[in-house]
Amino acid sequence: MDDTVMDADVIVVGAGPVGLMLAGELRLAGATVIVLEKRPEPMDESRASQLSARTMEIFDQRGVLAVMDEPEWEDRGHFGGLPLRMDDVDSRYAGNWKIPQYRTEAALQRWAAGLGARLMRGHELRSIDVTENRVEVHAGPARFSAAYLVGCDGEDSTVRRLAGFEFAGHDAAMELLRADVSGVDIPDRRFERLERGLAIAATRNGMTRVMMHVYGQPAVPRTEAPDFAEIVRTWAEITGEDLSGGQLVWADAFGDTCRQATQYRRGRVLLAGDAAHAMMPVGGQALNTGIQDAVNLGWKLGAEVRGWAPPGLLSTYHDERHAAGERVLTSVEAQKLVLLGDRRSDAMRQVCAELTGIESGRRHLAAMLSGIDVRYPVGPGEHPLLGTRMPGRAPHTARGVLVHGTEAAASSAIRDVVSGWADRVDVMSAELTDDHRARTSDVALLRPDGHVVWINGSHGELRDALYRWFGAPGEGRTEIMAGKLAGKSALVTGSSRGIGRATAERLARDGALVAVHYSANREAAELTVKNIAAAGGRAFAVQAELGVPGDIDTLFQGLTAGLREHLGEVRLDIVVNNAGIMGGVKPDELTPDVFDRLVAVNAKAPLFIVQRALDIMPDGGRIINISSGLTRFANPDEVAYSMTKGAVEQIALHYARHLGPRGITVNSVAPGITNNGSPMFDIPEVKEQMAQLSTFGRVGEPGDVADVVAFLASPDARWVTGAFIDASGGTLLG
Repeated sequence: MDDTVMDADVIVVGAGPVGLMLAGELRLAGATVIVLEKRPEPMDESRASQLSARTMEIFDQRGVLAVMDEPEWEDRGHFGGLPLRMDDVDSRYAGNWKIPQYRTEAALQRWAAGLGARLMRGHELRSIDVTENRVEVHAGPARFSAAYLVGCDGEDSTVRRLAGFEFAGHDAAMELLRADVSGVDIPDRRFERLERGLAIAATRNGMTRVMMHVYGQPAVPRTEAPDFAEIVRTWAEITGEDLSGGQLVWADAFGDTCRQATQYRRGRVLLAGDAAHAMMPVGGQALNTGIQDAVNLGWKLGAEVRGWAPPGLLSTYHDERHAAGERVLTSVEAQKLVLLGDRRSDAMRQVCAELTGIESGRRHLAAMLSGIDVRYPVGPGEHPLLGTRMPGRAPHTARGVLVHGTEAAASSAIRDVVSGWADRVDVMSAELTDDHRARTSDVALLRPDGHVVWINGSHGELRDALYRWFGAPGEGRTEIMAGKLAGKSALVTGSSRGIGRATAERLARDGALVAVHYSANREAAELTVKNIAAAGGRAFAVQAELGVPGDIDTLFQGLTAGLREHLGEVRLDIVVNNAGIMGGVKPDELTPDVFDRLVAVNAKAPLFIVQRALDIMPDGGRIINISSGLTRFANPDEVAYSMTKGAVEQIALHYARHLGPRGITVNSVAPGITNNGSPMFDIPEVKEQMAQLSTFGRVGEPGDVADVVAFLASPDARWVTGAFIDASGGTLLG
């Protein structure tokens, strides 16, 4: 076992949709997170294939839909197999959304990794040791330490077992078989109750999903999934149809297990998703309930580790989500009787069918199944929206929001109340639904998970809600302002993603005001700024396309304006020249135009950024240029790129000598292969090959490089200048 201990604020066990959603939420809240997954490769099975309206709302607000394949919309759903319209509930995503789980999981992995979550596959949990202040974990070949541990590792959760959680309820008494089969031609069946059993079949894109249950047949203990012969035999017994000419792609069996952890939290260990509640996956409610667990927990746990959580905030996770999970389990148990019961359940089925035919009954069930009717006990008040999620489109990330409709505006007095929480709460106008519940004239305070905690009340009630959910005013900045870079200002070019984003966030965490530069992707840059603000830091975005005429003038016009506004003076203490473009052109295909573009962006722009920055940089400043391991490691397809990065190293060498009398240090940092969120890092075989180039046997993460840059920017690096720092994870060792 490796004696090295890897640290994080939070360790999440399980890289399914719930674990990845939680990891992204924690990063938005400013927490460092490691996700441990025992599977060496991502899942390629369908499993849960339906997203609810509430999950789609969450994915939209958090930016997951932007990196996700478009789901297929359906206006219908079911309650225990009884047809139910799902498109008349109060949500712009009303309906059901079909997408295989492995595609949802892949999108969430891209999203969470882009936010800086660190995913480590092939690490199976072995032991947990909880101390007063930490949780020590042994997983696979390594050890880990964190302030908190969250089990998102499914129905058979190892975290739940090792931490001693009670899992109350009953095991399965009946089961369904489920399979994806290709190459068969059978009619679609929607919850057909035949003489021998229940049959469901749906074909999409050449793949047929079948589910089946033989009436009265009990669940059997299983150590592995049913084989194709059992699927063929059972389907023929119920329908008389022959599946044997097809090919089995995937199969499983699931029963009517109904269990729930009596506690969702035991000290520093928490549970979410199927680890906290096991249920028959009717209508995809298990996955969707787990996503809502993650969103409820993420911002609260982030607030706890960032130090601004009010007393008792983390305990509300159990209070709110245990009750919500219990309600879902009750719904699933009722649906099980309607769906799988034999003829003795006909009377109940008939009564439920009558209720689904009544508008109020139909809307009630559709809202419950969509997950949009959840209401939390958030404090005093009688408004019907208190505790519910805000309908309409109230955009926000993992921060609080004081939102006002298009016909209202937050008064100066209300803005004054909220100003003390400016590091945790935004004020914005948003489109609200114009009905009896939410009007365009409303003003409401939302938690980071979108639930309303104050609406149209007095200023005193608003202040109470702010204290209750966001702690004391200004507390969130205590750690930030006390950092090594407190009072400093920094420019990080190309900081809308990857190493640049991680560097901007790290410098802000150390106390610096950070100018987040971007060339074209404004949305990504604003996300970096929001991430920094969510962690209690300060940042602003600056746009300038590099490598074009007037680029330096454009950059410094925006930079000086931002410094004057946010700092009160034009002073730049730290410059990180990170922006750059790759070549990716074979040596015999390189053209003068491509070469000139690489030189303009990668070498010319950094040189003149340094030259201009020196006019506003005080003595003792820091300049860090991001070079590349390719100046020491051959890759013929990047010969021109490597030449430009070699030039960057020369800037550092010669300016270090020139600026020594002013106490300004100038250094180069050379990353190796670093996960920048591109699709190739999602291909296990490719990623494994890249990992073998590092002495540590893994691909670098943006935070690995950002930490090196942060050291060079700090007072601790006062005696390091003109240096070439290998931040390649040992790739250059040969």
